[in-house]
Amino acid sequence: MTEETLSNLLHEERRFEPPAELAAAANVTADAYAEADADRLAFWAKAAERVSWAEPFTEVLDWSNPPFARWYGGGRLNAAYNCVDRHVEAGHGDRVALHWVGEPDDEARTVTYAELRDEVCRAANALTELGVTAGDRVAIYMPMIPETVVAMLACARLGAPHTVVFGGFSADALASRISDCQAKVVITSDGGYRRGAASALKPAVDEACDKVAAGNEVEVEKVLVVRRTGQDVAWQDGRDVWWHDVVDAQSPEHEPEAFDAEHPLYVMYTSGTTGKPKGILHTTGGYLVGTAWTHWAVFDLKPETDVYWCTADVGWVTGHSYMVYGPLANGATQVMYEGTPDTPHKGRWWEIIERYGVTIFYTAPTAIRTFMKQGEQIPAGFDMSSLRLLGSVGESINPEAYVWYRRVIGADRCPIVDTWWQTETGQIMVSPLPGVTAGKPGSAMTALPGVSAQVVNDEGKAVAPGSGGYLVLTEPWPGMLRTIWGDDERFRKTYWSRFPGRYFAGDGAKLDEDGDIWLLGRVDDVMNVSGHRLSTTEIESALVSHPKVAEAAVVGANDETTGQAVCAFVILRETAVAEADEPGEGEDLVQELRRHVQREIGAIAKPRQIMVVQELPKTRSGKIMRRLLRDVAENREVGDVTTLADSSVMGLIQDGLSSSSSDDA
Repeated sequence: MTEETLSNLLHEERRFEPPAELAAAANVTADAYAEADADRLAFWAKAAERVSWAEPFTEVLDWSNPPFARWYGGGRLNAAYNCVDRHVEAGHGDRVALHWVGEPDDEARTVTYAELRDEVCRAANALTELGVTAGDRVAIYMPMIPETVVAMLACARLGAPHTVVFGGFSADALASRISDCQAKVVITSDGGYRRGAASALKPAVDEACDKVAAGNEVEVEKVLVVRRTGQDVAWQDGRDVWWHDVVDAQSPEHEPEAFDAEHPLYVMYTSGTTGKPKGILHTTGGYLVGTAWTHWAVFDLKPETDVYWCTADVGWVTGHSYMVYGPLANGATQVMYEGTPDTPHKGRWWEIIERYGVTIFYTAPTAIRTFMKQGEQIPAGFDMSSLRLLGSVGESINPEAYVWYRRVIGADRCPIVDTWWQTETGQIMVSPLPGVTAGKPGSAMTALPGVSAQVVNDEGKAVAPGSGGYLVLTEPWPGMLRTIWGDDERFRKTYWSRFPGRYFAGDGAKLDEDGDIWLLGRVDDVMNVSGHRLSTTEIESALVSHPKVAEAAVVGANDETTGQAVCAFVILRETAVAEADEPGEGEDLVQELRRHVQREIGAIAKPRQIMVVQELPKTRSGKIMRRLLRDVAENREVGDVTTLADSSVMGLIQDGLSSSSSDDA
């Protein structure tokens, strides 16, 4: 595809209408918007019918003390019962809940809903034996294995709020989270697999427990350890217990207790935290309704026939909402994968889609851009005709990646749901509905039925179509965070003070002329260049729209003349790498990219520097750590790299500084 062809494709008013077959049988129709607008609370009351209540709620929403919401007052339920037992009772015990695939290629397990129920009951009995009761907090530090899901549901069954800590985080990060929520028990494993090799987890737990105990803040009473890799691990008698010793011996029968709708379900600590970690509290009833309804509606789920795969790790909120609670509450069959997308080969994900007949695929733009870099020939080697719907999550998907994803992975037949939501929102807030909304490359489109969103200016007034500002939520929603664990005042100040009475968590957005929403990323990532506000997301999208660029990250760096200057880091597509290595070609390419940005956005957005790099600094969840790139751009010592998937990347980037080009025009 030539640069001119691609540019024309992205700039024409491109809309992808819903496939007629999908639209005819869609779970949700356009009437849902009018229904929700007419009576929002009645809409969410009806949505709550997707959940089984031990005692019915008597009030949909209590908003008498904002920003503290209470949803489904008087209702009582159990999240684990909703995710497993009720499906077995309905005669679906033989339905596959999880097709689990381990990174070593000879490892795979299929877990039915009946088997999952038995394992959750055994784990709940084991935790009870270890002294866990309702209200106790349990930290989970695990790889992507079925026991991780079992542990989460066992905690939910007991009413013991869990905090899942991503397995790539350091012992310090784990200790701060254990300390903040006063976890009584830690569930972990000896290790996991990544890129074909075993990596350890238990040593980090031991170190974290020692740090917490040294601070006299809390004593971890028990550490429950799954044997995954067979690595030797240090052992503390009286504290450490093997999963296979204490769980496998338990009865598969356990009577779940019904809890108040506002009973805490889990605490999720936001990534990139500095200082005291920020624990986002989600409660049971509203969260389960919000995730179950949005999963069913946004992905048009047909649990009898669909095979769903969300590639997120359960250490992040996407894994909680759209790999555990939402899909299992809906009785979905899904894939759970432990490894990386390129091990043991670059077609690993496509191979799994072919093997299990995946119909719905939900992943991140960073992954999509990585596949773009590798070329079309790899996915072309696999039969992915089973796919009928694609999803995107984690950050805005640039139009070029959207078109590639739809064309190469979706064979130009699969609609894309580009979803916007956050750890704090708990559920998808802005997204197309696949049987209703025409997809527009790069736009998350409009708020879902029952969700009230606006783009406002600095004064908090709604902007007109064609203008940009801040994305706010104007009404409470079921899956919303209830507070920051142990810090109500921080909750108010962080999310509700910038625009009083409205929720704002820091994302910029613009409305196009049709009134559709385009996310611009964090407000922190908006630069002020000579008095002009520029979105890093827009400039990144412009760079990636060039046919030689696979991925880009843009940061603002201090500049004596302009206040801030645009600095870009780009990864080339494999077909362009050899060309750029030719004498003089690298500098020519940098100038070509700078001119391309100027044509796409304007001269003010032309990068001062462009560095061609092999990799970008990313966490294991795929998030680009732009603060490290700002350190490089401003010639500062690089900050903490402990949460990166590969900390050596920063050294490679710094070694490549000579590839940069300054604006001498």
